[in-house]
Amino acid sequence: MAQPQSLDHATLEAAARWYVDLRGEVPDEATREAHRRWLERDPRHVQAWERLARLQDKLGQVSPGIARPTLANARAKRRDVLKVLSILLAAGGAGTLAWNTTPLPTLLADQRTGTGERRRLRLDDGSQLQLNTATAVDIRYTGQLREVRLLAGEIMIETARDQLARPFIVHTGEGSIRALGTRFIVRSEAGRTQVSVQAHAVEVRCAALPVSVVRVDAGQQLSFGSDSFESVLGANPLADAWTRDMLVVNDWRLADFITELQRYRPGHLGCDPSIAALRLSGAFHLGSTDTILDNLTATLPVRIRRFSRYWASVEPV
Repeated sequence: MAQPQSLDHATLEAAARWYVDLRGEVPDEATREAHRRWLERDPRHVQAWERLARLQDKLGQVSPGIARPTLANARAKRRDVLKVLSILLAAGGAGTLAWNTTPLPTLLADQRTGTGERRRLRLDDGSQLQLNTATAVDIRYTGQLREVRLLAGEIMIETARDQLARPFIVHTGEGSIRALGTRFIVRSEAGRTQVSVQAHAVEVRCAALPVSVVRVDAGQQLSFGSDSFESVLGANPLADAWTRDMLVVNDWRLADFITELQRYRPGHLGCDPSIAALRLSGAFHLGSTDTILDNLTATLPVRIRRFSRYWASVEPV
C-alpha cells in the first residue's frame, strides 16, 4: 500500500485558499470546475483536501469569519486563508489528526464510537446502553449511584431494576437527567442537551439551576441549556430509528436532512442554498451514506458532486 506523500507548504496553502473560496460564498460552475482540475493535477492536492475534510470540527471552531457568507476584502480573505493554513500545519501528518480535532476527555472516554459507528453495551446492573455515531461516555457505578456522563454525541438508555435501588443519572455539560425506571434518548451538541422519553419518565435539572426540576414523560422531549429549559414538546416517535441503523424523516427540509446525515459521514457534506428548502420523506439505511446520497437523485432534482472521498456536495441539477 502506497504511503501518503509529504505535503509542502505551497500545497497546503493552495488547499487553504480553495477552502476559503468554496466556503466563503456560493461558488459558480467555473470555480467548481477549476477546483476539480486542481484536484486532478497532483495526488498531493487530493491528500491536502482530504486532510482539510478530516479537520472540519477544528476549522469550525477557529472563527466565524471562515464561513461567513461574504469576505469583506482581499485582506480579510488572506487572514482566513492563513487561519486555515495554520490548522493544516499544526495537524501535521494523518496520524495526529485525531488528537488535533477531538477533545482529550473524549479520546480518554470509557466508551466511544467513531463517525458512522454505533454500539450496544450491557452495563453491570443489566441496563442497556446504546451509543450513536461519534459518541463518548464515561460510566461510573458506586454503592450509592449509577452514573453515565455523556461527553459528546447521543445515547439511548434502558434502565434495569437495581437490587441496591441506586438512582440512575445521565450527566451532560448542561445538566443531568434522572431516570424514573425508563427508556430514553439523550443527545448533546452545540451547548444544548435534548432528552426524548420512550417509556415511563425522567427528571431533568440544569447545571446552573439544580433546585429546578422538570419532569418529562413518555412521548415527550425537552431541550435545555446550562441555565434554561425550553418547553416540553411531543417527542419524535422515530427518534430511536438510529438504534436500528435507520434514519427516518417525514417532510424534512433537504438542508436539515443533509446536516443530520453529516453526523454519520466523515469529512464535509454540503448542501447548495438554492435547494435547501426542498422537502423529503423516507426511511434510509445508515449502512452506506453514499447510497443514501445517490438515492436522493432519483427523487429530487439534485446531483451529487464528489470532490474526494471526504468532500461531497448536494447541488441543483
